[in-house]
Amino acid sequence: MIDASVLEALRLAVFDFDGVFTDNRVWVDESGTESVVCWRGDGLGLRRLESVGVEPLIVSTEPSTVVAARARKLRVDCAHGVEHKLEVVQAHAERRGVGLEQTAFVGNDVNDAECLRAVGLAVVPADAWPEVVPLAAWVLRRPGGRGCVREFCDAVWHARGGGGST
Repeated sequence: MIDASVLEALRLAVFDFDGVFTDNRVWVDESGTESVVCWRGDGLGLRRLESVGVEPLIVSTEPSTVVAARARKLRVDCAHGVEHKLEVVQAHAERRGVGLEQTAFVGNDVNDAECLRAVGLAVVPADAWPEVVPLAAWVLRRPGGRGCVREFCDAVWHARGGGGST
């Protein structure tokens, strides 16, 4: 677990999608239609995050309607099909008046490394790719697609004094 003072300073939480909201697997049927499995409890976690003043954002390199559909369902801003994630994170933070030091990034693979290095709080799921684990200030207990988003959100919510129902 990370020190509560770090979590109290956050204003923006950016999440990769595949391997964070999902377990990094994809089902493809004979027509090429893709499906993934997400952890339903992540939605409540995101509401808790917002209730304590931390804005969530999903940024994915995958140009996928699955990513966009899940983000809509979760009511979270999303940029997908992104080649340079850090540029998107920086632009979003700047538009919101948030410094990167007030930003967390939750990612699981080598294409997240640049963002993990740049933000104030670098976070990875328990099953993150070994090359990015050393970049993390916080390795979550739960793996991608199995509640790691909820674990992160709940910890921030508690650290920022969340209470009651959401």
